[in-house]
Amino acid sequence: MPQAQMKNEQSIRCPALFLSAPASGQGKTTVTASLARLLSRQGKKVRIFKTGPDYLDPQILSQASGFDVIPLDLWMAGDAWCQNQLYLAAQTADLILIEGAMGMYDGSPSSADLAARFSLPMAIIMDVKGMAQTAAAIASGLAHFRDDVDIIGLIANNCGSQRHRELIEEALPEDLPLLLSVPRAEDIALPERHLGLVQASEVSAELEQRFEAGADRLEAAQAHLLLERIPAVEFLPAMTAPLTQYEKTLQNITIAVAKDKAFSFIYDANIQLLENLGANIVLFSPLDDSSVPTSDALWLPGGYPELHASKLSSNHSMIASIKQYHQSNQPILAECGGFLYILNTLTDLEENTYPMAGLLDGDGMMRGKRGCQGMQIAPLPEGDIRGHAHHRSRSQVQQPPIAYGKRQRHPAPGEAIYREGSLTATYLHLFFASNVEAIVKLFSAQSIAQTGINNEVSQQASSTTSEKSYHVN
Repeated sequence: MPQAQMKNEQSIRCPALFLSAPASGQGKTTVTASLARLLSRQGKKVRIFKTGPDYLDPQILSQASGFDVIPLDLWMAGDAWCQNQLYLAAQTADLILIEGAMGMYDGSPSSADLAARFSLPMAIIMDVKGMAQTAAAIASGLAHFRDDVDIIGLIANNCGSQRHRELIEEALPEDLPLLLSVPRAEDIALPERHLGLVQASEVSAELEQRFEAGADRLEAAQAHLLLERIPAVEFLPAMTAPLTQYEKTLQNITIAVAKDKAFSFIYDANIQLLENLGANIVLFSPLDDSSVPTSDALWLPGGYPELHASKLSSNHSMIASIKQYHQSNQPILAECGGFLYILNTLTDLEENTYPMAGLLDGDGMMRGKRGCQGMQIAPLPEGDIRGHAHHRSRSQVQQPPIAYGKRQRHPAPGEAIYREGSLTATYLHLFFASNVEAIVKLFSAQSIAQTGINNEVSQQASSTTSEKSYHVN
């Protein structure tokens, strides 16, 4: 039986732990994945959430735990949505783990903000290589920086020896215990060098070995003592039910979604929302299939088309099928990598140029340095949809955009958004739950043909240049 227990009809209590750190690169994903695998092989159901926009770490954590990993972000997804996701997970989980992004207090909202909002206890993961008592000082500073977060202790990663552990433990204040020390071990570190170019599914066997080695290390380090300290948290459903009024609004609509090595930046939460709205999802491969499946709408998500540009370009039957799809005025959403795919050409990092689908008159070019990233609102004619940009390429499009993304905290125009007939194309990755009504309109073609172009913003430029960067935590 799951440890989650009903307190009353509206609340559920379930053990939960927020794993954060003083900075990126401390081993959050390694520890989270190893802990999830240890419990999973004991028959426990571990549900993991990842804070902030991220496509790569969730793939790893999903393989380690055996369950979909959903992003939690108060700005992008909204308070009520995050609350309901935690509540739903608590109904079946033995343990909920939330992995933070960057440092504990970085960003707005930060990992600490999310933890404070839902009363989630936090543990600090710190790479302690090259320090001892200083690790205790840093952890103590993090723990006492704000009084609205509950830090239950420190997890010392890359601990060199038993004496190293003792030096850290002795220096910690009484209210901040050492929960776990993870020894230095090359066989458990996740292969981060691959993640900018290779999807988790492509190194699945190597990841499996590292998950198992990590679970063994944690078990030997007496991880059960950490688990005993994790308190149960009370989870409540949000007062609002955002999907209720849109229930079955996409019923009888089939959405074809590109998914393969070139296109894989897909939030499970986006797919789940479409299915909850009644849509039928059909996956296909622009790399290997000959045509778009029979469907009512098409979604070309982000990914790494530049790594497979030659094969994408030579799949002439698929390109012809996508052009026919566009000519038939069926809705198409092309995001980031999908946006590059629907341009005339794509130039890779070796400066090889390949013809692409040519739905939008423009060209994409990879860049080796610099990148564009950040949270933005896409002001579509259907409504504002929140999302983010992570790319390291530039594009030159001959027609003016219908709008620009609105940055979270900066007045400068964000990513350009294009509309060519039934095609919506942008570098932005959209988070569908941020505006369900707009998503329904976008995929059901309720307003594609009727919406007017925002003349004021479309006159701002006749072409735009943007940049594409890999997102790796």
